[in-house]
Amino acid sequence: MKKGFLGIGIVVAVFVILGIMLASSYNGFVNLEENVDQSYAQIENQLQRRLDLIPNLVSTVKGYAAHEEAVLTEISDARARLAGAASPEEEATANEELSGALSRLLVVVENYPNLKADQQFTQLMDELAGTENRISVARKDYNDQVAVYNKKVKSFPGVIIANVTGFDEKEYFEADPNAAQAPKVDFGGNQ
Repeated sequence: MKKGFLGIGIVVAVFVILGIMLASSYNGFVNLEENVDQSYAQIENQLQRRLDLIPNLVSTVKGYAAHEEAVLTEISDARARLAGAASPEEEATANEELSGALSRLLVVVENYPNLKADQQFTQLMDELAGTENRISVARKDYNDQVAVYNKKVKSFPGVIIANVTGFDEKEYFEADPNAAQAPKVDFGGNQ
């Protein structure tokens, strides 16, 4: 009879240990996923900051460069696409489009020395540059968190627990493939 209780006790102890290990691993996935979501929220926070700065920048430039409507429209359109992005991939693509449009705006600004000297414009450009740096840091932090999470999802025994509990790989915040190509800049005024 003692052998029966000992065998049952061992089986129960094994199941308790396995249960504790499963709960611990599950909680690890929850924590890592929350870190990924928090990092992504920081990207969105900085992108929103940039979206909020752009209308002020555009209206400042409009006063000086009324005939540069195409660039200003391009910025507005890119801003709208970024605001409506639904996934990290769409957001990354829209972010690159907006960055390209802002780069073209800076080329236009070179034609207007009075605009470059305008205090409001200078302040907005400084804020925008700071925001761009914050976006870059937030993207790096997000991708670091995604890497840690994805490694746990792909490694053993995490892969088993992830499949059973529904934790899937996360997407990295990647640049648009066209971002590797340098933009064409024409200082001659031909667009």
